[in-house]
Amino acid sequence: MRISRERTWPRAAFAILAALAVIVASSTAQTQTASLTPRREFQKKLVAAAEERTHHSVRYDPAYVRIPYPGGDVPEETGVCTDEVVRSYRAVGIDLQKEVHEDMQKSFSAYPQQSRWLLSHPDANIDHRRVPNLMVFFSRKGEVLPITDRAEDYSPGDLVTWNLGGGVPHIGIVVDEKSAEGGRHLIVHNIGQGPRREDVLFAWKITGHYRYYGPGL
Repeated sequence: MRISRERTWPRAAFAILAALAVIVASSTAQTQTASLTPRREFQKKLVAAAEERTHHSVRYDPAYVRIPYPGGDVPEETGVCTDEVVRSYRAVGIDLQKEVHEDMQKSFSAYPQQSRWLLSHPDANIDHRRVPNLMVFFSRKGEVLPITDRAEDYSPGDLVTWNLGGGVPHIGIVVDEKSAEGGRHLIVHNIGQGPRREDVLFAWKITGHYRYYGPGL
């Protein structure tokens, strides 16, 4: 039996379009995977750097210190919660002192300097060591993620900020290891006893949840 062209063509066209759709979908998936891989690798390195910080003895000291710029740091045996974040990022090649300072120079009004510390200009000695400034920076240059009470929403390499009470801010890095109870990822932070890995994700009110891969990613 002879099949007319009028009946064959639509089927052939549909088959071609379907094949093209599969090719496009496959290409898109490969592109998305390729773009995610460097970020995943970065997160692994950041977590390793944060974990390494727990082997250091650090005396909690919030004193204002004049430091070099860029690449400056307070004495290695001292520091606060932000210094552990800065040191972890610096270990993977990102200088938050420089990144924060440059962004503040361009957009000073976006940061809480004038209202909170009554400053009229950026200060590379201290700006990156203040949690509220890092919160603004990560929200501007990184990813702002949902704040939830679900442990599974927080992944290794994420940055979390808290209000310890009375408006006292705090920050830490989510790492791979999980708590024995509850399956929560542990946090590397310094709340007074030096950098430690602890089950404190929901210990205080969470005020921010971010991911920051640096200017290159």
